[in-house]
Amino acid sequence: MGAMPHPPQRPQIIQGGMGVAVSGWPLARAVSRAGHLGVVSGTALDVVLARRLQDGDEGGHARRALSAFPVPAVAQRILDQYFLPEGRRPGQPYRTVPMFTMRPSQAMQELVVAANFCEVYLAKHGHSGRVGINYLRKIELPIPFALLGAMLAGVDAVLMGAGSPAQIPQVLRRLARRDGVAMAVRVQGTTSSDGTFAVRCSPRALLGDGPALRQPELLAIVSSNDLATGLADDPETRPAGFVVEAPVAGGHNAPPRGPRRTTTDGEPVYDERDTVDLGLLRALGLPFWLAGGYGSPEGLRTALAEGASGVQVGTAFAFSAESGLSDRLKRSVLDGLASGRDIVVHTDWRVSPTGFPFKVVELDGTLSDPDVAEHRPAVCDLGALRTPYKKADGSIGYRCPAEPTTSYVRHKGGRTANTEGRACLCNALMASAGLPQQRPHDYEEPPIVTAGNDFSAVAALVRARPGQLPYPAQAVIDYLTNGLL
Repeated sequence: MGAMPHPPQRPQIIQGGMGVAVSGWPLARAVSRAGHLGVVSGTALDVVLARRLQDGDEGGHARRALSAFPVPAVAQRILDQYFLPEGRRPGQPYRTVPMFTMRPSQAMQELVVAANFCEVYLAKHGHSGRVGINYLRKIELPIPFALLGAMLAGVDAVLMGAGSPAQIPQVLRRLARRDGVAMAVRVQGTTSSDGTFAVRCSPRALLGDGPALRQPELLAIVSSNDLATGLADDPETRPAGFVVEAPVAGGHNAPPRGPRRTTTDGEPVYDERDTVDLGLLRALGLPFWLAGGYGSPEGLRTALAEGASGVQVGTAFAFSAESGLSDRLKRSVLDGLASGRDIVVHTDWRVSPTGFPFKVVELDGTLSDPDVAEHRPAVCDLGALRTPYKKADGSIGYRCPAEPTTSYVRHKGGRTANTEGRACLCNALMASAGLPQQRPHDYEEPPIVTAGNDFSAVAALVRARPGQLPYPAQAVIDYLTNGLL
């Protein structure tokens, strides 16, 4: 019998999978080339690819990745649908991508598979480092197709939070064999008598026969010992490791575990019940990384001393040169720090349609400005955060608390209270990545910026590099591992 393969070396740094295209392939590639785990965001990559193609595919990167897609006819159909060699005319809106349902069209399935393939392919190109992809469990309908695309490109790790990834190990095993999968999904308003609902993906129907795919590791993003223990105790759900996120981490946060309490500013109140017991976590025998407030040399040393393999860092990388955050927003934060201004981050319990608290950076011209939010026309044309629900006639519909209130309440049976304070994160996060939709009357979708509460690493890098901003991702790595500035 041949020697057993050595497990992959554990990275000390996992770069966070942030936003929509903020953790894009250039950032993940830079981190992976440096010997750590670069991570691309898997959120709404179908829309990201379609919009990059409509903007003329600067640099030809999307077309280069599509040329490597294993089914050329699929790649050609996507190019025929979305590629504009000269890009869009000034003010021309993006062509919309169909919204995902439990029974997506063949074209929709192909686009999601190809988009995830392209992002991972570009992140892995030209080096031997490891690349991961991050998904939100709450955005469940595209997950099997997205995983399939990432696996076709050889993704090394899947990171998943915003819900329990208990089904994902089995989905990965079946996709690796190119077997069909049926991933159970929750439909609001149904009971056990309605049966089980699922989204189905058939790799052979989509791509034809082919060799088995390599199964990536699953790193479950958790905020409680209960979820970590439940996943680890069952061989069917056991992940390869955990990322443990504290409430100060950017993006979506787990709700507090106690009674719902808020500060005078409306922020959720966390207490000792929301602190993960690292002793219990170590006893599970799986590697783990600490996230949220660990983005400093001291944070990395503390994590290692606690038995962690390392840390996950998002905010410092989000404002690096390679991140996909728009240059205007990046410069606004970096220039503000350089001039001594504090960056205010608010944990908003209402803004996200998911119902999870969401970190919002307060910046002029973004949805954090009440005047900007008030004057945004209510439009729901991306639908990544829609959820299925049972209609009065027993069929399945889709709704989002951030869609027009009349539609959500009067036509879809939603509660008015659910709409209060909600924002269209789909369009706003696209805008923050420099891909804003154009509306009639010269209106452009405003962005929203998310980050963690801890800006100490960003501030340190800004102070150390006057006139040399934004800083490269390598500077973040050097700072975290060696304290170098």
